[in-house]
Amino acid sequence: MKNLLITEEIKLVIYKKLKSNLELFAPPMISNENPMKKSFELIGNTPVPYGYNKKIIPGMFFTSIEHCKDSVSLHFFPLYLDPRLKDIIPSLSKYLKGKTCFHFNKEEQIDEKELKALLKIGIDKWKELGYLK
Repeated sequence: MKNLLITEEIKLVIYKKLKSNLELFAPPMISNENPMKKSFELIGNTPVPYGYNKKIIPGMFFTSIEHCKDSVSLHFFPLYLDPRLKDIIPSLSKYLKGKTCFHFNKEEQIDEKELKALLKIGIDKWKELGYLK
């Protein structure tokens, strides 16, 4: 596969498009942005035990976006719990690398209808699991 060059301007457009869709769910999700790392994340709004020692964390990780070297990544944690969610996002799943990480290097790769459907189902799953009030 040919290495695609992606400019910082294109990354910013992709980042803003993804972020605007994620922000639709904050609240009820808690959002955190790190401008220095060019990252944005959503977590649940309920403290939960996590890890082998069951340490209480402020909220269960849900999704994040971040600038990478040659793309903008979207990590979507609910895919770990139900890999069948890929079936509702045929366009987006083309950009899935690994189990939960999408990589976009063109704005038109983001199907916003599929993204919103995926986020909505993930929100419902987080509510069901008690990670979101």
